[in-house]
Amino acid sequence: MAYLVKNNLEGNSFRACILFLLLFFLQLASVTWAFDRRTPVVIAVEKVGHAVVNIRTEQVIQRRSSPLFGFADPFFDDFFKEMVPPRTYTTQALGSGVIIDPEGHVLTNAHVIEKASRIFVALPEENKELEASLVGMDEQNDLAVLKIDKKRVYPYLNPAVSDDLMIGETVIAIGNPLGLGHSITTGVVSAQRRRITMGAGSTSVFIQTDALINPGNSGGPLLNINGDLIGINTAIAKQAQGIGFAIPIDTAKRVVADLIEFGHLRRPYAGLYPGKVSEAFTRARGNGGVLVAEVDSGSPAQHAGIHMADVILALDDNTVSSPADYFSLLATYTPRDSVSMTILRGTETLTVQVALTSMPKDAGLRYAERTFGFAVKSDSEGVLVSNLTSGSPAESIGLRPGDRVAEVGGVKVATQQEFSRRIEELMGRESIQFLFVRGNRGYYVELP
Repeated sequence: MAYLVKNNLEGNSFRACILFLLLFFLQLASVTWAFDRRTPVVIAVEKVGHAVVNIRTEQVIQRRSSPLFGFADPFFDDFFKEMVPPRTYTTQALGSGVIIDPEGHVLTNAHVIEKASRIFVALPEENKELEASLVGMDEQNDLAVLKIDKKRVYPYLNPAVSDDLMIGETVIAIGNPLGLGHSITTGVVSAQRRRITMGAGSTSVFIQTDALINPGNSGGPLLNINGDLIGINTAIAKQAQGIGFAIPIDTAKRVVADLIEFGHLRRPYAGLYPGKVSEAFTRARGNGGVLVAEVDSGSPAQHAGIHMADVILALDDNTVSSPADYFSLLATYTPRDSVSMTILRGTETLTVQVALTSMPKDAGLRYAERTFGFAVKSDSEGVLVSNLTSGSPAESIGLRPGDRVAEVGGVKVATQQEFSRRIEELMGRESIQFLFVRGNRGYYVELP
């Protein structure tokens, strides 16, 4: 009997000990689970949220309405412009941005502040808006830099790097959709360098993510899980759900330096003229490239050892498939940068470093003469065709010396310098529209 009581007591003690340990670990687990709510995403957002701003722009529009019908009409606008004063409207747009230095420079998209008459930013910890000024804008790369007018020390987020992104890693997008204030979405990297064809055959390289990007998120930061600034949210694919794009911060850093210092992005010069490769070459390799058709004497390309008939396959690991590709990618660099070019010479693949320089003053003139086959000069009448190359596209359409060049790519030009600068901006496009004037008649022509 004593033996049974003893065993029973020992059994009860053992069960009590087990129950105590179980309750202890459950209590410990509940504490641990509470701590788990502070995920890396929460920590990252806390780290950077103070540097993300909401942007509101105002655009003043003047529009003249018909006195008879009450709507804007080009005919009545011309006929009654002396009789009917224009009405003034103010429209608003919303976007996002990120402060990138203590002086209050804000990085955002160019389309967020396009045509803005006034720009305002709101910091998350303040209940009022601060006016900002446009420092510089580059429409081709869709980037702009603002400066908050009020002088003080601002919270900011240093640009990190984007060339080490991994497929599948977590990313965080912060923005101001629909004017609701900060909104956070998360996702993963789907592609580090997604090539998207833009207007006129040009291409841009984006980080592709499935982090939801709504209207108003444009210009906001894309972060990695550590809260590092790796991109600027800029686009959403309207034809697909849950696909967003961001400008890689490595691209943005190159552009920002020029925008702050010069107010615009200076065009870089490599000194080579790309041409198309054959279809047989593309089929054989599975991807294209551009043929080096000409190398300027003394140019960065010549100093780097690039030869005529080389085929450029990539710029800094971004593949090149056409002359438009080449110029689009080159436009993300500045004269202070160096670019790695992967070239094919015969059967040998080489990598060379090309130290880019500033665009020569006559670069646009030489490009026009070589590509389209006509030279221009400035005259009291404007920009006139001065010479034609035999067998060129310009000669084939019947262009004559003395014809006036009124527009290049939809922009009016009045001097040889304006003509050259506009050609530089459009280098690499498959075709450029010109407005030529002969006598009192104008002709729109696509060249080449």
